Amino acid sequence: METTSRTDAHPLGPESRHAGTTRILHWMIAALVLATWPLGYVIKFVKSDVSLDFYLLHESFGFLVLWLMLVRVGNKLVARKPAEEGPALERLAASVVHGLLYLFLIVMPVSGFLATNAHGFPLSWFGLVPVWSPIGKSPDIAGTLSAIHSWSAWALLALFALHIGAVLFHHVLRRDRTLYRIL
Repeated sequence: METTSRTDAHPLGPESRHAGTTRILHWMIAALVLATWPLGYVIKFVKSDVSLDFYLLHESFGFLVLWLMLVRVGNKLVARKPAEEGPALERLAASVVHGLLYLFLIVMPVSGFLATNAHGFPLSWFGLVPVWSPIGKSPDIAGTLSAIHSWSAWALLALFALHIGAVLFHHVLRRDRTLYRIL
């Protein structure tokens, strides 16, 4: 009877994959963004008696994304990275898109948190933990922070589309093992 180890069952060996911490953080943040972005978008369409609940979830998930992204930046500095593959132009494009994803996944929650504070609504994380407001109510900058948050959301959506497009290109058209590196 033949036995297989966990690494044998995967199409790539451990040296060809991202570190476990990188993979876990990637998918946790992806799931949170896929929940947070639509929540923020639909707030203006829900009844006013539940809109505060939507705001609470949106802001709480966004604040969690911020902290996980900060952990992810630290992880990126220390975690094992698989060898780069593919043509130089593709590697450059992937690097730029990933860098911009990291940037906007930090700018968006920071600007949203500060905008909420500036509008006079301090964050109570999941309704349980009051979060210190670094700026307090500041109507003069609230609009600017809200605009940064909104534009960041749309930029993030465009980057997400590019990222998914690249995944599909590699997995469906090229049929290479790029996707397996993060699974």
